[in-house]
Amino acid sequence: MPIVTIQQFPRSVEQKRELARRITQAFAEVYGAEEASVQVFFSEVEGENWAKGGVMGCDRPADPKA
Repeated sequence: MPIVTIQQFPRSVEQKRELARRITQAFAEVYGAEEASVQVFFSEVEGENWAKGGVMGCDRPADPKA
């Protein structure tokens, strides 16, 4: 049973739904896994709970690609 954990900044449920669908398809195609056995966990991290280069995420400028 494949389990995929994704750590990311908050995204819309529509984006997560599409990503979960595509990841599930990839495991089914590449590993021959049953789609029903693929689990995808989203762990969303707010800017006040991470830092990069010593700067808290909430203090960094917004990423226009996010």
